[in-house]
Amino acid sequence: MPQVLFVCMGNICRSPTAHAVFRKQVRERGLIDQFVIDSAGTHDFHIGREPDKRSIETAAEQGLDMTDLRARQVQEVDFEQFDYVVAMDKQNLDALQNSCPEAYLGRLSLLLNWTDGWGAEVPDPYYGGDEGFSRVLEMVTSACRCLLEHIVAEHTLLPHKQ
Repeated sequence: MPQVLFVCMGNICRSPTAHAVFRKQVRERGLIDQFVIDSAGTHDFHIGREPDKRSIETAAEQGLDMTDLRARQVQEVDFEQFDYVVAMDKQNLDALQNSCPEAYLGRLSLLLNWTDGWGAEVPDPYYGGDEGFSRVLEMVTSACRCLLEHIVAEHTLLPHKQ
């Protein structure tokens, strides 16, 4: 069962957006019972808080519900548990690489490395306007689709018959 962890700095904007997007895409493919999906932050700024209201509102406009998500910090056990630890930007990837046991470094990646045309990093929309949250959602949706395709092929996953 593939386990995917999305990571940004505080776990209230980008990573919960990716979490919600990926969860919806997995559910739409009929694969939700074959995945573990989570998100976390490299820092402890917002532990226990729900995603930023602008993230929630932007996601809701696209039919995504992320109100059940709560911020948490990456734990050492996450590197062993999750097959894919997907950072939103280079700063957070560096933080993950610095705390990840060497045996699990191959599990780390940047989200936008799974797709083309967006650049290298998902920008942090926290200090900007609402348009930044829309842009993040667009980038994340594209990259999550590509990541899901890779995982489905890699693990030869098929939807369970209803």
